[in-house]
Amino acid sequence: MLRTLDELGTVTATAQALRMTPSAVSQQLSGLAKQLDVPLLEAHGRRVRLTDAARLVLRHTEEVFAQLERAEAELAGYRRGESGRVRVGAFSTAIPALVVPAAQQLRRRHPALEVRVHQAEAAEAYELLARGTVDLALSLAAHAPPARDPKFTRVPLLADPLDVALPARHPLAAAPDLRLADLAGEGWIYGSSGPWSEITTVACQAAGFVPEQAHAAADWPSILALVAAGMGVALVPRMAMAAEYGGADPAVAVRVLRADRPCRHVVAAVRKGAEGAPGLARVLDALHAVAATRPGRPTAKRIEPLPGVVRAGKDKNVQLN
Repeated sequence: MLRTLDELGTVTATAQALRMTPSAVSQQLSGLAKQLDVPLLEAHGRRVRLTDAARLVLRHTEEVFAQLERAEAELAGYRRGESGRVRVGAFSTAIPALVVPAAQQLRRRHPALEVRVHQAEAAEAYELLARGTVDLALSLAAHAPPARDPKFTRVPLLADPLDVALPARHPLAAAPDLRLADLAGEGWIYGSSGPWSEITTVACQAAGFVPEQAHAAADWPSILALVAAGMGVALVPRMAMAAEYGGADPAVAVRVLRADRPCRHVVAAVRKGAEGAPGLARVLDALHAVAATRPGRPTAKRIEPLPGVVRAGKDKNVQLN
């Protein structure tokens, strides 16, 4: 109001420009003078003019208006999902395989949109999501709350195939059409508890046998080191092999299971109603884009081509998580 009065010179013109009454303009300016404890206007014939104190205030006002413009521009970007912060809770193998590539993609396209990552396994990720500590949780479907849970909206991301890792010198390392049931008599390597223990036992039971646990290990370097040493075999998710194992170990043969084809299902979840938030929607879109480009093949030795189409029926999928 003070700036408009300086530009137009009269209270009447200021009131018309601001769509107010002259008395309302006078009252507002009087209130501002009392708040600042300095006179802002002085009579000048039939008009009023600004005092030196008012002009000092106006110098700071220009900075305030500029800051308000910047704030409005940032808010506009936030409304479009181009700025802000999205906190993502994700299990360990999903971070390098999905979250990091999605965050890099977003950084290139929307540098003001910040993705913050919190590593958490499935159950903990949903607790963090419910408490509001994270905005998006990545987990395995079998360890997520049921789809009818009213607190969350679940979004499927990908089906991650499970391959089998054998010692490279194993008699079945190069066997054609290897099936999970062919390894029923082997010693198996998996964790003593937790999701991966359940994934391995359920997959083997679906193939017709109960796996005999030879060693308990909970991280992929340990599991693959035991396999490389000829101490057993293990199921390995393709996403984990690509993200964590990286290069090929000549002592390990990773085989695609054509007939059994077990897989785990990766899902994203947000609090119900939040899926339309612009920044969150952009992160979900980026995760979908990365999931769609997953190469679909393991990265260690003796890899068989991934079947192009998964069919139900005789070669039915074992849907684990």
